[in-house]
Amino acid sequence: MDGAPADGTGPVHHDYAGAPQYGGPSDLGGPNGPGDGGGGGGDEPDPERGAKPRSFWKELPLLVVIALVLALIIKTFLVQAFSIPSDSMQNTLQRGDRVLVDKLTPWFGSEPSRGEVVVFHDPGGWLPENPPASSNPLVRGLQKGLSFIGLMPSADEKDLIKRVIGVGGDTVQCEGSGPVKVNGKALNEPYVFAGNTACTPDTPFKVTVPKGRIWVMGDHRQDSLDSRYHTQLPGGGTVADSDVVGRAVVVAWPINRWDALSIPSTFSQPGISAAGAAVPAAAGLAGAAPLVLLRRRRLLRKDEARSAPGAGPAGGDV
Repeated sequence: MDGAPADGTGPVHHDYAGAPQYGGPSDLGGPNGPGDGGGGGGDEPDPERGAKPRSFWKELPLLVVIALVLALIIKTFLVQAFSIPSDSMQNTLQRGDRVLVDKLTPWFGSEPSRGEVVVFHDPGGWLPENPPASSNPLVRGLQKGLSFIGLMPSADEKDLIKRVIGVGGDTVQCEGSGPVKVNGKALNEPYVFAGNTACTPDTPFKVTVPKGRIWVMGDHRQDSLDSRYHTQLPGGGTVADSDVVGRAVVVAWPINRWDALSIPSTFSQPGISAAGAAVPAAAGLAGAAPLVLLRRRRLLRKDEARSAPGAGPAGGDV
């Protein structure tokens, strides 16, 4: 967090009028002026000059409190910075990069989408146990305080960052060196680390992602312990939508690596959402079938009525 200037310097304020006081009628201290020239009235504050501003050092504690409250609100509801601790997302993200994660849209019901780079909590068993906290109570308290407002990572949270490959209802599969297929459509993945294959030949997979969960993979495919390596755990290697902290939207640091983390075009190719589109189509067909059968039955009854002996003219359909 940016701090205030160390020397505390600021604009200089002159609190004197700057004019000599001789006591004459036309002077500031004269009988016709705002004060009484003979009674020392020149010490009274001039209302036209306003109240004396508070000193910088008196304002500093209030500024610090406001900054901390704003940092807490931003970290909790809007945007949070995360540091990349490994090489599993190279070359999209490098070790030591700082990314800004959008935490606002999930509050409005937004769900993870294919191609997004997301930060998520460890679903359980993906990461080793955290190292024990410091034995120094002052250090522990300082770390908890700073992590609470988002100025440093929490010692109790274990988060990962990967790319979403499949969402609920998708079938994701890969054999040999690839390519990865989503609902039968092959992905073109230029973001995969140079020299890597889209899949690892000794780890083939074919999964149907459960509703409300996602399948994630790192861009450095041969150096990423992602969904492929946790299929034996609860969830079958998938991550619950509720465990997603947010979408990483931009590389913010270092400055020479500023870049937006957009969704690759391969995830918008025609037909990739065929599995999801088939669900509403099937639901529509199931809902329309009873109406068609009911109308057909009514028409048959009217035909029978028309063909009956002595039957008069039948009314038309409404």
